[in-house]
Amino acid sequence: MRALHRGFAACASVAALLTATAVAAEVHAAPPAEEAAVRAPGAGEPEDFGASCQTLVEGSRVTAHCRNPYPRTDRIRLHVECALWWDVDNDSAPVDVGPADYATVSGRCWKRVGAAWITHEPVTDPGPPSAVTPDPAPRP
Repeated sequence: MRALHRGFAACASVAALLTATAVAAEVHAAPPAEEAAVRAPGAGEPEDFGASCQTLVEGSRVTAHCRNPYPRTDRIRLHVECALWWDVDNDSAPVDVGPADYATVSGRCWKRVGAAWITHEPVTDPGPPSAVTPDPAPRP
């Protein structure tokens, strides 16, 4: 009688385990109840923005490699602060990094670099893709 009880308990345990596995597989495979709608961020919400940049300092030269994974154009600038008081600090010209685009900016000091950083600014109207602006219409 005891052996029959143990056999039934083992079969019941295996059946419960198989049922739980099947239910978990169905729940995992089921489509989500409600898809998240894509929407613009509200006034107080942070927005996905800004190219990710890696800054490399080699001696007196600084190079920043930036990649923009977001759908908005990012205007970046490299700022270099030199370590010596008589060395001139410098800022790069602004560079627009479009969506899924890549840019490299560089700067340098005469002797040693004290600090280097990148600033980001959202671009509302990126303008023409080339850096050269077209000439106005010729005058009569």
